[in-house]
Amino acid sequence: MEKKKKLFLAVFLLMVLISITFPSNTLAQSEGGDSIAFEKARDLAEKLSPEEKVGQLFLVTYQGTDVSEDSQIYDLIINHNIGGVVLNRENNNFIGPEGTVEEAYNSVFDLQDTVWQAIGASLTEKEEVITERNYVPIFIGISQEGDSYPYDQILNGLTQIPNQMAIGATFDTNIAEEIGRILGRELHALGINLIFGPSLDVLDINFSETSNDLGTRTFGGDPYWVGEMGKAYIKGIHEGSSNQIAVTAKYFPGRGNSDRLPEEEVATVRKSLEQLKLIELAPYFSVTNMSDSDPAVITDGLLLSHIRYQGFQGNIRATTKPVSFDSLALDLLMSLPEFLDWRDRGGVLVSDDLGSAAVRKFFNPTGKFFDARQVAINAFLAGNDLLYVNNFISTGDSDSYSTIIKTLDLFAQKYREDKAFADRVDTAVVRILALKYKLYGTFNSNRVLPKQFMLSEIGEGSEIVFETASKAVTLIDPQEGDILNTIPEPPGSSDRLVFVVDNIATVQCDTCDAQEVISITEIRNTVLRLYGLQGSGQINDNRVLAYSFDDLMEYLDNPFNRLDFETNISNSDWLIFALLDVNEERIQSLAFKRLISERPDLIRSKKVMVFAFNAPYYLDATDITSITAYYGLYSKVPEFIEVAARVLLQEIKPSGHSPVSIPGVGYDLITIMSPDTKQIIHLEIDTEQLKLKDEEGESVESTENELFFKVGDILPVKTGVIIDHNGNPVPDGTVARFISSHIGETESIQQFETTTVNGIARVSFPIQAFGRLELRVISEPALESDIIVLDISSEEGGIVSAITPTPIPTLAEDVLSSSGEDIIEEQVSDEIERMDRVSPILEWLLISTLIWGIGIGIFMLSKRYLTLGISGPLAFSAIICGYLSFIGIIIGFSSGFLIIYRHNYFLLTFIIIVGISLGGLVAWLFFRRKLGKK
Repeated sequence: MEKKKKLFLAVFLLMVLISITFPSNTLAQSEGGDSIAFEKARDLAEKLSPEEKVGQLFLVTYQGTDVSEDSQIYDLIINHNIGGVVLNRENNNFIGPEGTVEEAYNSVFDLQDTVWQAIGASLTEKEEVITERNYVPIFIGISQEGDSYPYDQILNGLTQIPNQMAIGATFDTNIAEEIGRILGRELHALGINLIFGPSLDVLDINFSETSNDLGTRTFGGDPYWVGEMGKAYIKGIHEGSSNQIAVTAKYFPGRGNSDRLPEEEVATVRKSLEQLKLIELAPYFSVTNMSDSDPAVITDGLLLSHIRYQGFQGNIRATTKPVSFDSLALDLLMSLPEFLDWRDRGGVLVSDDLGSAAVRKFFNPTGKFFDARQVAINAFLAGNDLLYVNNFISTGDSDSYSTIIKTLDLFAQKYREDKAFADRVDTAVVRILALKYKLYGTFNSNRVLPKQFMLSEIGEGSEIVFETASKAVTLIDPQEGDILNTIPEPPGSSDRLVFVVDNIATVQCDTCDAQEVISITEIRNTVLRLYGLQGSGQINDNRVLAYSFDDLMEYLDNPFNRLDFETNISNSDWLIFALLDVNEERIQSLAFKRLISERPDLIRSKKVMVFAFNAPYYLDATDITSITAYYGLYSKVPEFIEVAARVLLQEIKPSGHSPVSIPGVGYDLITIMSPDTKQIIHLEIDTEQLKLKDEEGESVESTENELFFKVGDILPVKTGVIIDHNGNPVPDGTVARFISSHIGETESIQQFETTTVNGIARVSFPIQAFGRLELRVISEPALESDIIVLDISSEEGGIVSAITPTPIPTLAEDVLSSSGEDIIEEQVSDEIERMDRVSPILEWLLISTLIWGIGIGIFMLSKRYLTLGISGPLAFSAIICGYLSFIGIIIGFSSGFLIIYRHNYFLLTFIIIVGISLGGLVAWLFFRRKLGKK
């Protein structure tokens, strides 16, 4: 009996161990609340009908603001179980410019309340057949990228946040987090629970006037900083919304190298998967890293872009289908270790718009036939969990409502007929329901419906936006050191100022009143408000004019019709141009470039100030040579316009840096983000590692201010924060090379290569023998660092000292003109050559020869004028002092003398000669005084 109990206990423990070691492969549960959300999701999914399950897969759009029982969207939600809607400005889902926020709140409230009122009760008049319904709140999604029109859906009422590039120009993750928090708080107040964004694309400058890129819709062109900013932005949205907004990072797997807008055309990028992992995918790795200590930085979903890759798996002649429709490519991406855990724990994949012009052109290049139902099936089978459909109309259907119903019917039919398809639906539905449970905890109206009192929190973020603008504004040209020579004084009351603005107007909806996004007079009025009669009085209101780019184009096309324009430009002292993007589709955007090429005489000898309220790379080198000062603002929201005015009057000094390359001024992002050549990299003992060793029982002897190390110990060393040429920490992964020089019974040099994390590199050196150890570090092209010196001459160990070298003024030029690898090899070979040049015995003989030679010379010279009793002691005193000087350097009166001894024999010789001379002088003075007394 006792044996049976032991056997049973052993089997039970083995089963527990197996269950812990090998979790389920279907949807691995994460810790805490996520596991509860999955349990609830599985339980609810089992109760859903095929129609209810299929409905959860779709995010649909609708026209207008009507969500009453007679509307199509009501029918889709209530009778066809649609799982979510997406609000778009182009579909007239908002009114404006007045009352936008209130109407948006009412629409969102009505959408969610409609579901609760219709399905919360067990039976309604419309539910004669279905006697039991399962209440599931719907997703209400939006894309709100910042910078107002054209990529914001809500143009009025909310805090006008800047675009991502403006945030990226601050290189401040706290700013990114704060802007995300504003966005999350205000969208949550409206009841929105799903956002498409942020974009984690790494922008590769590929600009031409006929092409389109993502421009200011990205954080920048460096994968590390895009990832860091993305994490902070996502954290801000999560915390601002009290974790009730699902964040869907876009445009996965990255389209920063594309020259087509994602909404307009399926672009093809020539890159392999390995290349994508280095750049495009790196930011997505950052926001799907489930081991991150802060779960708020993890994205809830990824929006799959309609983009193709040539050479994706190595064969340059093979081109994938758009990733959003390619199951093989998508499976390969999701099987990467960086995504595997995120996906297993419920990460949701959302298709980009399946009704977009890009998809239509790809599947229907001739424009004759478009089968929307098959497009949806293909996208779902490729691996998308949520299908976003906007303007989703099959050929022959009257509207998207008809196509969506037919698509839902097809999905439900396949669910019943195809077991593999049904399993795929079940898996996706569990992910979707788990995400909704993660947002609300439980499905009831009190948790889901937005609260009207929260509307008071909307529109209160302007201070943070102004701070962002102040930190983002960038002096692009000339260099910072030259700007005061170029513009020593700001405009004064006697100066004439002319503002020429690339103004733009739009509407919130088709029937809404037009509104100017940036008006002709906005910058002028801001300057006058701050510095005119209303403000400090620095500017004369009557000497300030404003024109539009349309006025400039009209003048260039027909100068005789706009003589007033030419006269005012000619009479001006300051010309201030406000630029947006440069695009042939907006012909007026080309006006400034035309002015430079066609009428350079108009702006010659004037102070020409250019403020770029969009991407900074639209002007080429020729354009920029005609400009007095070129500033990057990146965004056109009001706070950025105010900062531009303050920069013009030299009240604010630009402190931002472009997060993308600017070819026109030779600003190359890769070079800029390499370690600054002018810095001396700080080195110190890594006390954090020592504390860990203490906890593990491997203590290092220490006093209050000193650390003792012995042979056999590990010496942990770390750098300070290594900075790039903009003064920011270098990106993670920057190579740092530690060089160890050991001088003892044997002499050797070792190199240890590591990479930075948060700008800091760490390494641990083994202390293997007695002698003197010098440690330094280089991080190309920065080659100067502190030197850590450890001298162990006995079993008792030695004390670490650090020496900061004097920077060499010409080092930067030398580094820039040389190969980093050549410099390293030259330094290492010089070190070896120095140590191998002379042995200690030969050193002693040479120094002795020098000392005795000078001493004998003093004796021979002095005996001509002095007695032998004086000249002998005189020479002997000189010799003794020479040896004392040398011995003093050897034993190290200071760390500086040690460096003299090992690095500069000319200086060593000079010090010994000085010592000999002092010895001889002291002896001569002694005998002179003695003889004088006699």
